[in-house]
Amino acid sequence: MPVSPPQGRKWWMSVDEPWQTLACCMEIAAASRSPDHTRFISHFPVHQDGSCNGLQHYAALGRDVIGATSVNLMPCDEPQDVYSGVAQQVEEFRARDAEKGVRIAQVLQGFISRKVVKQTVMTVVYGVTRYGGRLQIEKRLKEIDDFPKDYVWDASHYLVHQVFNSLKEMFTGTREIQDWLTESARLIAKSGSTVEWVTPLGLPIVQPYHRTRMQMVKSNIQSLNLQVSHDANERPDTVKQKNAFPPNFIHSLDSTHMMLTALYCYSVRACVSGLTFVSVHDCFWTHAVTVDTMNKICREQFVALHSQPIMKDLSKFLLQKYTSGKQGDGRNKKFLEHRRMQQLLSKVPRTGDFDLQRVKKSTYFFS
Repeated sequence: MPVSPPQGRKWWMSVDEPWQTLACCMEIAAASRSPDHTRFISHFPVHQDGSCNGLQHYAALGRDVIGATSVNLMPCDEPQDVYSGVAQQVEEFRARDAEKGVRIAQVLQGFISRKVVKQTVMTVVYGVTRYGGRLQIEKRLKEIDDFPKDYVWDASHYLVHQVFNSLKEMFTGTREIQDWLTESARLIAKSGSTVEWVTPLGLPIVQPYHRTRMQMVKSNIQSLNLQVSHDANERPDTVKQKNAFPPNFIHSLDSTHMMLTALYCYSVRACVSGLTFVSVHDCFWTHAVTVDTMNKICREQFVALHSQPIMKDLSKFLLQKYTSGKQGDGRNKKFLEHRRMQQLLSKVPRTGDFDLQRVKKSTYFFS
Protein backbone atom coordinates (compact mmCIF):
# COMPACT_ATOMS: atom_id res chain seq x y z
CA MET A 1 0.00 0.00 0.00
CA PRO A 2 1.27 3.52 -0.71
CA VAL A 3 2.54 5.43 2.33
CA SER A 4 1.62 9.09 2.79
CA PRO A 5 4.42 11.69 3.17
CA PRO A 6 5.95 11.93 6.69
CA GLN A 7 3.69 13.92 8.98
CA GLY A 8 3.88 14.65 12.72
CA ARG A 9 6.22 17.13 14.38
CA LYS A 10 9.02 16.69 11.79
CA TRP A 11 11.64 16.71 14.54
CA TRP A 12 14.04 14.89 12.21
CA MET A 13 14.41 18.06 10.12
CA SER A 14 16.30 19.84 12.92
CA VAL A 15 19.00 17.19 13.58
CA ASP A 16 22.54 17.23 12.14
CA GLU A 17 21.83 14.68 9.38
CA PRO A 18 18.08 14.96 8.67
CA TRP A 19 17.87 12.71 5.61
CA GLN A 20 19.95 9.95 7.19
CA THR A 21 17.79 10.20 10.31
CA LEU A 22 14.59 9.97 8.26
CA ALA A 23 15.93 6.98 6.31
CA CYS A 24 16.78 5.22 9.59
CA CYS A 25 13.30 5.91 11.00
CA MET A 26 11.69 4.53 7.85
CA GLU A 27 13.82 1.38 8.05
CA ILE A 28 12.91 0.83 11.71
CA ALA A 29 9.24 1.39 10.86
CA ALA A 30 9.46 -1.18 8.06
CA ALA A 31 11.10 -3.69 10.40
CA SER A 32 8.47 -3.15 13.13
CA ARG A 33 5.67 -3.70 10.62
CA SER A 34 7.24 -6.89 9.31
CA PRO A 35 5.22 -10.06 10.19
CA ASP A 36 8.43 -11.80 11.32
CA HIS A 37 11.09 -9.43 12.64
CA THR A 38 13.74 -12.15 12.62
CA ARG A 39 13.36 -12.58 8.86
CA PHE A 40 13.34 -8.88 7.97
CA ILE A 41 16.18 -8.01 5.57
CA SER A 42 17.60 -4.54 6.23
CA HIS A 43 19.29 -2.66 3.39
CA PHE A 44 20.06 0.39 5.51
CA PRO A 45 23.82 1.22 5.75
CA VAL A 46 24.99 1.52 9.36
CA HIS A 47 27.76 4.10 9.78
CA GLN A 48 30.74 3.64 12.11
CA ASP A 49 32.87 6.79 12.50
CA GLY A 50 36.38 7.11 13.83
CA SER A 51 36.76 9.32 16.92
CA CYS A 52 38.82 12.24 15.53
CA ASN A 53 40.64 9.77 13.32
CA GLY A 54 43.76 11.85 12.67
CA LEU A 55 44.47 12.10 16.39
CA GLN A 56 43.81 8.36 16.72
CA HIS A 57 46.67 7.69 14.30
CA TYR A 58 48.96 10.16 16.06
CA ALA A 59 48.16 8.66 19.48
CA ALA A 60 48.86 5.16 18.14
CA LEU A 61 52.15 6.24 16.51
CA GLY A 62 53.31 7.84 19.76
CA ARG A 63 51.80 5.17 22.07
CA ASP A 64 50.45 8.17 23.98
CA VAL A 65 48.31 6.93 26.91
CA ILE A 66 46.54 10.23 27.62
CA GLY A 67 45.98 10.94 23.95
CA ALA A 68 44.81 7.38 23.29
CA THR A 69 42.24 7.68 26.08
CA SER A 70 40.98 11.01 24.74
CA VAL A 71 40.22 9.56 21.27
CA ASN A 72 38.80 6.19 22.41
CA LEU A 73 41.74 3.91 21.63
CA MET A 74 41.53 2.90 25.29
CA PRO A 75 38.44 0.91 26.37
CA CYS A 76 36.11 3.10 28.46
CA ASP A 77 32.62 2.68 29.89
CA GLU A 78 31.52 5.89 28.17
CA PRO A 79 32.66 7.45 24.88
CA GLN A 80 35.36 10.07 25.31
CA ASP A 81 34.82 13.36 23.46
CA VAL A 82 38.13 15.04 22.68
CA TYR A 83 36.38 18.25 21.59
CA SER A 84 34.60 18.63 24.92
CA GLY A 85 37.85 17.76 26.69
CA VAL A 86 39.71 20.54 24.89
CA ALA A 87 36.86 23.00 25.53
CA GLN A 88 36.94 22.13 29.24
CA GLN A 89 40.70 22.65 29.46
CA VAL A 90 40.51 25.93 27.54
CA GLU A 91 37.83 27.06 30.00
CA GLU A 92 40.20 26.26 32.88
CA PHE A 93 42.91 28.38 31.22
CA ARG A 94 40.38 31.18 30.70
CA ALA A 95 39.17 31.12 34.32
CA ARG A 96 42.77 31.28 35.54
CA ASP A 97 43.53 34.27 33.32
CA ALA A 98 40.26 35.99 34.27
CA GLU A 99 41.26 35.84 37.94
CA LYS A 100 44.54 37.53 36.99
CA GLY A 101 42.58 40.37 35.40
CA VAL A 102 43.03 39.47 31.72
CA ARG A 103 40.19 41.42 30.10
CA ILE A 104 39.51 39.16 27.10
CA ALA A 105 39.38 36.12 29.38
CA GLN A 106 36.71 37.89 31.42
CA VAL A 107 34.71 38.77 28.28
CA LEU A 108 34.77 35.11 27.17
CA GLN A 109 33.08 33.85 30.35
CA GLY A 110 30.18 31.59 29.36
CA PHE A 111 31.05 31.52 25.65
CA ILE A 112 33.58 28.66 25.41
CA SER A 113 31.87 25.54 24.10
CA ARG A 114 32.53 22.35 22.19
CA LYS A 115 31.20 23.95 19.00
CA VAL A 116 33.58 26.91 19.26
CA VAL A 117 36.73 24.73 19.38
CA LYS A 118 35.68 21.64 17.40
CA GLN A 119 36.76 22.63 13.89
CA THR A 120 40.14 23.88 15.05
CA VAL A 121 40.83 20.72 17.08
CA MET A 122 39.81 18.59 14.10
CA THR A 123 42.01 20.44 11.61
CA VAL A 124 45.10 20.94 13.80
CA VAL A 125 45.86 17.30 13.00
CA TYR A 126 45.79 18.12 9.31
CA GLY A 127 48.12 21.09 9.48
CA VAL A 128 45.94 24.12 10.21
CA THR A 129 48.03 27.09 11.31
CA ARG A 130 47.27 29.43 14.20
CA TYR A 131 46.13 31.97 11.63
CA GLY A 132 43.72 29.49 10.04
CA GLY A 133 42.53 28.34 13.44
CA ARG A 134 41.86 31.93 14.48
CA LEU A 135 39.64 32.44 11.42
CA GLN A 136 37.70 29.27 12.27
CA ILE A 137 37.09 30.39 15.85
CA GLU A 138 36.22 33.91 14.68
CA LYS A 139 33.49 32.44 12.49
CA ARG A 140 32.04 30.45 15.40
CA LEU A 141 32.05 33.50 17.70
CA LYS A 142 30.24 35.61 15.09
CA GLU A 143 27.48 33.00 15.07
CA ILE A 144 26.81 33.66 18.77
CA ASP A 145 24.24 36.45 18.95
CA ASP A 146 25.09 37.51 22.51
CA PHE A 147 28.86 37.70 22.01
CA PRO A 148 30.10 41.32 21.80
CA LYS A 149 31.28 41.81 18.21
CA ASP A 150 33.93 44.37 19.20
CA TYR A 151 35.88 41.58 20.93
CA VAL A 152 35.72 38.93 18.17
CA TRP A 153 39.29 39.45 16.91
CA ASP A 154 40.90 39.57 20.36
CA ALA A 155 38.82 36.60 21.55
CA SER A 156 39.63 34.42 18.54
CA HIS A 157 43.33 35.30 18.85
CA TYR A 158 43.27 34.38 22.54
CA LEU A 159 41.30 31.16 22.07
CA VAL A 160 43.40 29.74 19.24
CA HIS A 161 46.48 30.00 21.47
CA GLN A 162 44.65 28.25 24.31
CA VAL A 163 43.39 25.47 21.99
CA PHE A 164 46.94 24.80 20.78
CA ASN A 165 48.24 24.84 24.37
CA SER A 166 45.51 22.41 25.42
CA LEU A 167 46.31 19.98 22.61
CA LYS A 168 50.00 20.23 23.45
CA GLU A 169 49.27 19.14 27.03
CA MET A 170 46.82 16.39 26.06
CA PHE A 171 48.82 14.97 23.14
CA THR A 172 52.52 15.34 23.95
CA GLY A 173 53.54 12.47 21.66
CA THR A 174 51.45 13.89 18.84
CA ARG A 175 53.17 17.27 18.94
CA GLU A 176 56.63 15.67 18.96
CA ILE A 177 55.83 13.54 15.91
CA GLN A 178 54.20 16.46 14.10
CA ASP A 179 57.23 18.68 14.78
CA TRP A 180 59.61 15.92 13.60
CA LEU A 181 57.68 15.47 10.34
CA THR A 182 57.54 19.23 9.75
CA GLU A 183 61.24 19.84 10.37
CA SER A 184 62.24 16.78 8.33
CA ALA A 185 60.26 18.07 5.35
CA ARG A 186 61.74 21.56 5.74
CA LEU A 187 65.32 20.28 5.60
CA ILE A 188 64.56 17.91 2.72
CA ALA A 189 62.96 20.71 0.68
CA LYS A 190 65.78 23.10 1.57
CA SER A 191 68.25 20.57 0.16
CA GLY A 192 66.46 20.79 -3.20
CA SER A 193 64.30 17.65 -3.07
CA THR A 194 60.58 17.02 -2.80
CA VAL A 195 59.36 14.89 0.11
CA GLU A 196 58.62 11.28 -0.78
CA TRP A 197 57.65 8.22 1.26
CA VAL A 198 56.09 4.78 0.88
CA THR A 199 52.95 3.69 2.74
CA PRO A 200 52.87 0.39 4.68
CA LEU A 201 50.97 -1.05 1.68
CA GLY A 202 53.88 -0.16 -0.60
CA LEU A 203 52.27 2.83 -2.33
CA PRO A 204 54.89 5.48 -3.24
CA ILE A 205 53.85 9.09 -2.55
CA VAL A 206 55.43 12.33 -3.79
CA GLN A 207 54.52 15.86 -2.70
CA PRO A 208 54.46 17.81 -6.01
CA TYR A 209 54.83 21.28 -4.49
CA HIS A 210 57.34 23.44 -6.38
CA ARG A 211 57.95 27.16 -6.51
CA THR A 212 55.74 28.96 -8.98
CA ARG A 213 57.20 30.99 -11.84
CA MET A 214 55.78 33.65 -14.12
CA GLN A 215 55.86 33.15 -17.86
CA MET A 216 54.91 35.83 -20.37
CA VAL A 217 52.84 34.81 -23.38
CA LYS A 218 52.92 37.44 -26.14
CA SER A 219 50.44 37.92 -28.97
CA ASN A 220 49.62 40.63 -31.49
CA ILE A 221 46.83 41.91 -29.25
CA GLN A 222 48.27 41.70 -25.73
CA SER A 223 50.76 40.02 -23.44
CA LEU A 224 49.67 37.73 -20.62
CA ASN A 225 51.59 36.75 -17.49
CA LEU A 226 50.83 33.15 -16.57
CA GLN A 227 51.65 31.60 -13.21
CA VAL A 228 53.16 28.15 -13.73
CA SER A 229 52.96 25.75 -10.78
CA HIS A 230 53.97 22.09 -10.31
CA ASP A 231 56.99 22.51 -12.58
CA ALA A 232 59.40 19.74 -11.57
CA ASN A 233 62.30 21.78 -12.93
CA GLU A 234 61.69 24.43 -10.27
CA ARG A 235 63.00 24.10 -6.72
CA PRO A 236 60.59 22.68 -4.09
CA ASP A 237 58.36 25.13 -2.24
CA THR A 238 59.78 24.74 1.27
CA VAL A 239 56.77 26.21 3.08
CA LYS A 240 54.25 24.01 1.28
CA GLN A 241 56.43 20.93 1.64
CA LYS A 242 56.84 21.29 5.42
CA ASN A 243 53.22 22.29 6.11
CA ALA A 244 51.79 19.48 4.00
CA PHE A 245 53.94 16.56 5.15
CA PRO A 246 52.30 15.87 8.58
CA PRO A 247 48.68 15.90 7.30
CA ASN A 248 49.55 14.04 4.09
CA PHE A 249 51.45 11.38 6.03
CA ILE A 250 48.53 10.86 8.42
CA HIS A 251 46.12 10.72 5.47
CA SER A 252 48.29 8.01 3.95
CA LEU A 253 47.93 5.95 7.15
CA ASP A 254 44.21 6.71 7.15
CA SER A 255 43.85 5.33 3.64
CA THR A 256 46.03 2.32 4.48
CA HIS A 257 43.77 1.39 7.40
CA MET A 258 40.70 1.81 5.21
CA MET A 259 42.22 -0.34 2.45
CA LEU A 260 43.25 -3.09 4.87
CA THR A 261 39.75 -3.11 6.37
CA ALA A 262 38.17 -3.24 2.90
CA LEU A 263 40.44 -6.09 1.77
CA TYR A 264 39.68 -8.19 4.84
CA CYS A 265 35.95 -7.46 4.55
CA TYR A 266 36.18 -8.65 0.94
CA SER A 267 37.95 -11.85 1.99
CA VAL A 268 35.30 -12.48 4.65
CA ARG A 269 32.58 -11.90 2.06
CA ALA A 270 34.14 -14.61 -0.10
CA CYS A 271 33.76 -17.03 2.82
CA VAL A 272 30.62 -15.68 4.47
CA SER A 273 28.07 -14.36 2.00
CA GLY A 274 26.75 -10.88 2.64
CA LEU A 275 29.47 -8.64 4.14
CA THR A 276 29.24 -5.38 2.20
CA PHE A 277 31.72 -2.58 2.95
CA VAL A 278 31.61 1.09 1.91
CA SER A 279 33.70 3.95 3.26
CA VAL A 280 33.92 7.72 3.09
CA HIS A 281 37.21 8.82 4.68
CA ASP A 282 37.01 7.52 8.28
CA CYS A 283 33.32 6.58 8.10
CA PHE A 284 32.86 2.85 7.45
CA TRP A 285 29.47 1.46 6.39
CA THR A 286 27.98 -2.00 6.36
CA HIS A 287 24.58 -3.60 6.98
CA ALA A 288 23.24 -4.12 10.49
CA VAL A 289 23.75 -7.88 10.39
CA THR A 290 27.51 -7.52 9.75
CA VAL A 291 28.35 -4.52 11.95
CA ASP A 292 30.00 -6.69 14.62
CA THR A 293 32.14 -8.47 12.02
CA MET A 294 33.22 -5.21 10.39
CA ASN A 295 34.02 -3.66 13.79
CA LYS A 296 36.23 -6.62 14.67
CA ILE A 297 38.08 -6.39 11.36
CA CYS A 298 38.43 -2.60 11.63
CA ARG A 299 40.08 -2.85 15.06
CA GLU A 300 42.30 -5.78 14.15
CA GLN A 301 43.62 -4.00 11.06
CA PHE A 302 44.30 -0.78 12.97
CA VAL A 303 46.33 -2.75 15.51
CA ALA A 304 48.10 -4.70 12.75
CA LEU A 305 48.97 -1.46 10.93
CA HIS A 306 50.38 0.31 13.98
CA SER A 307 52.18 -2.79 15.23
CA GLN A 308 54.58 -2.21 12.35
CA PRO A 309 57.56 0.10 13.05
CA ILE A 310 56.02 2.86 10.93
CA MET A 311 58.15 5.76 12.17
CA LYS A 312 61.38 3.73 12.12
CA ASP A 313 60.63 2.53 8.59
CA LEU A 314 59.94 6.11 7.53
CA SER A 315 63.21 7.25 9.11
CA LYS A 316 65.13 4.49 7.34
CA PHE A 317 63.55 5.34 3.97
CA LEU A 318 64.24 9.08 4.30
CA LEU A 319 67.85 8.50 5.38
CA GLN A 320 68.47 6.18 2.45
CA LYS A 321 66.85 8.52 -0.08
CA TYR A 322 68.16 11.89 1.06
CA THR A 323 71.44 11.35 2.96
CA SER A 324 73.20 8.40 1.32
CA GLY A 325 75.21 10.46 -1.23
CA LYS A 326 78.69 11.92 -0.71
CA GLN A 327 78.73 15.53 0.45
CA GLY A 328 82.39 16.50 0.18
CA ASP A 329 84.35 18.78 2.51
CA GLY A 330 83.28 18.82 6.16
CA ARG A 331 83.78 22.59 6.27
CA ASN A 332 81.35 23.11 3.40
CA LYS A 333 77.97 24.70 4.28
CA LYS A 334 76.13 22.12 2.18
CA PHE A 335 77.87 19.32 4.07
CA LEU A 336 76.88 20.82 7.43
CA GLU A 337 73.23 21.08 6.35
CA HIS A 338 73.37 17.50 5.08
CA ARG A 339 74.82 16.37 8.40
CA ARG A 340 72.09 18.20 10.31
CA MET A 341 69.38 16.54 8.20
CA GLN A 342 71.00 13.14 8.74
CA GLN A 343 70.98 13.63 12.51
CA LEU A 344 67.33 14.72 12.54
CA LEU A 345 66.05 11.93 10.28
CA SER A 346 67.76 9.29 12.39
CA LYS A 347 66.30 10.63 15.66
CA VAL A 348 62.74 9.26 15.69
CA PRO A 349 60.53 10.62 18.53
CA ARG A 350 60.29 8.36 21.55
CA THR A 351 57.07 6.44 22.19
CA GLY A 352 54.95 6.04 25.32
CA ASP A 353 53.51 2.99 27.08
CA PHE A 354 50.09 2.58 25.49
CA ASP A 355 49.29 -1.07 24.68
CA LEU A 356 47.87 -1.21 21.15
CA GLN A 357 46.07 -4.47 21.86
CA ARG A 358 43.64 -2.49 24.04
CA VAL A 359 42.11 -1.06 20.84
CA LYS A 360 40.53 -4.44 20.08
CA LYS A 361 38.38 -4.10 23.22
CA SER A 362 37.44 -0.44 22.73
CA THR A 363 33.72 -0.14 22.00
CA TYR A 364 33.94 3.53 20.99
CA PHE A 365 37.07 3.37 18.78
CA PHE A 366 34.80 3.35 15.71
CA SER A 367 31.15 3.76 16.65
